[in-house]
Amino acid sequence: MKLVLAAGVVAMLLGIVSGPALIAFLRRNEFGQHIREEGPAGHAAKQGTPTMGGIGMLGCALLAFLIFTEHTGPGLAVAGTALACAGIGFLDDYLKLTRKRSLGLSGRWKLLLLAAVVAGVGWVAHREHLSTDLYLPLLNTYVALGPFYYVFIFLVVAGAANAVNLTDGLDGLAAGTVTIATLTYAAMMVVAFLAHNGVYPGHTIDGVYQGNPRALDLAIVAAALVGGCVGFLWYNAYPADVFMGDTGSFGLGGGLAALAIFTKTEALLVVVGGVFVIEALSVAIQVVSFRAFGKRVFLMAPLHHHFEMMEWTENKIIVRFWITAAIFGASGFVLYYLFFSKYR
Repeated sequence: MKLVLAAGVVAMLLGIVSGPALIAFLRRNEFGQHIREEGPAGHAAKQGTPTMGGIGMLGCALLAFLIFTEHTGPGLAVAGTALACAGIGFLDDYLKLTRKRSLGLSGRWKLLLLAAVVAGVGWVAHREHLSTDLYLPLLNTYVALGPFYYVFIFLVVAGAANAVNLTDGLDGLAAGTVTIATLTYAAMMVVAFLAHNGVYPGHTIDGVYQGNPRALDLAIVAAALVGGCVGFLWYNAYPADVFMGDTGSFGLGGGLAALAIFTKTEALLVVVGGVFVIEALSVAIQVVSFRAFGKRVFLMAPLHHHFEMMEWTENKIIVRFWITAAIFGASGFVLYYLFFSKYR
């Protein structure tokens, strides 16, 4: 467990120490955020705040992971997925900066690039002999997806990356909620590792892993992501000195999705990442309602903007979303302990 704690602490310290240099670099190169004109009026003051801070956040997390990793396939796949999705976000951020507007990479290109990332994830999942069944914990049943499983994990990765991106609209909101979600996965994998006679979900060698090294590696990468987020949050907390940009939000969303895939808790991600699900649903509901009935359900979507329009302070929204994320994370951990864990 020392490796898990060390990965988180090292990533956090790297983020805090390197933060001023990164912010200065972004300012010097005029990598400033472009604010949407149709967004809340109060966000105009954030115009020009350095963005693409996700480079440092994920860089610190991945460096800490590489130092302490057990070099298992699942752990490396989670880190690689986060890095690849961050690359897509980086391209999106770069286009926004060069075009000097808030529109970057088109949705079609994002989906195509995400499909390429998921092809790699699917290859590793197949190589690791992960089951193509989907386990539904509350129903305690398996749904056999067969080859459609790889379509399903595309939806998981694309959905998580875009949902975290939608959540990244207030100072510290996405970084804080992802911290809680990844901390939940780190705790899950610590429990799995401690179950010395436990079976890694979906994959066995002679039925048992002594000490479960794959669970340890997944705990290490999750802890590293937690540390990277906390180190970044030091400068991203309201009022933010830097934004993570799509580089950070896509990378974190992809990493979170990969954690769900390689722990075989894909259905549980809906609970652990409940805040992201609600944010994405608020956008979908708003679009469908407006197109079908010409009416808006929310004052503005995603949901955090609705509360801004209700004149909630930014800090109040952020803290309440963090509390909600903690409730979802705790609920997800309990479900994991009851339905997935061999350590009870």
